[in-house]
Amino acid sequence: MLQRSARMWTLCVQTALIATFVQRSASLQDNLVGRLQKSYNPSELSESRFLEYSNLSDKLHLREAINNILIPRVVGTGNHSIVRQYIVQSLRDLGWDVEVDSFHDVAPIKGKLHFHNIIATLNPKAERYLVLACHYDSKYMPGVEFLGATDSAVPCAMLLNLAQVLQDQLQPLKESKLSLMLLFFDGEEAFEEWGPDDSIYGARHLAKRWQREGKLDRIDLLVLLDLLGAPDPSFYSFFQNTESWYMRLQSVETRLAKMELLERYASSGVAQYDPRRYFQSQAMRSSMIEDDHIPFLRRNVPILHIIPVPFPSVWHKPDDNASVIDYATTDNLALIIRLFALEYLLGGGEDK
Repeated sequence: MLQRSARMWTLCVQTALIATFVQRSASLQDNLVGRLQKSYNPSELSESRFLEYSNLSDKLHLREAINNILIPRVVGTGNHSIVRQYIVQSLRDLGWDVEVDSFHDVAPIKGKLHFHNIIATLNPKAERYLVLACHYDSKYMPGVEFLGATDSAVPCAMLLNLAQVLQDQLQPLKESKLSLMLLFFDGEEAFEEWGPDDSIYGARHLAKRWQREGKLDRIDLLVLLDLLGAPDPSFYSFFQNTESWYMRLQSVETRLAKMELLERYASSGVAQYDPRRYFQSQAMRSSMIEDDHIPFLRRNVPILHIIPVPFPSVWHKPDDNASVIDYATTDNLALIIRLFALEYLLGGGEDK
């Protein structure tokens, strides 16, 4: 398995790992969700609803959220606490139920540290959840001011912006059996060298805790966002059991493009395989990219991993700062993810 410390993909490696094409039809089994493999097949948003929801945005809020998170935020520092409190308070102000899952672990170089996962739900009593996740800590780089714009200030801001923009549309989910969870992992980054004991501290802790408490069965699908914000990303389907949901993301992107609702999209040169697409039709049958999803994947939680291949050129470099953020791409991806979530959560009818 490729370690995160060596996750810089070259073109030849990328091409070699493309194993199959995403199929354009999905069997009943493709629409199973959760570890209990419940059948769930929400309908597509109608054209009128699609247009209505596409017009919802708050770009100023997204930029403000990025700016509030875009500071060095290494676990155990004052800035780390500031960012955690900002995320928690932002969601509580919008009426979300927020739990801070705090625990201690020992890290190389740093020793004993206090970690804090942030778990926000619209309905804490829901039977099932669509989970949108990212990590909010930044990498420890001695002597370097590492801001981690793509890694992962922008994904965090996208989730906060989703909660802000869709606050009215998400109101029914405070009472529904199927609801939404936003999950901000702590301690994703390694302190010395990526390995099983020095990485994904928060995800390892929470997956183990929820397995013990029987809560993993309440996760329909965990959608992990990472390394977003740089221009022209290419995404792929990594896991066959979530391919139908990846295809939903493709479908949302295609509908938006046809309606010319994506910003600076047709001429942006997105991806070599399809110059007008973020979500590629190729599938990579590999879980070689280690990230916060791994402890959940190993416990049979269905995963959608939204991470670009290849990684942004600024990955784990001091240049991963505000200057790398392409706001047209960022706004487009935020819109696609919002519409995907609405379709998943509101399109199920009686299945909910």
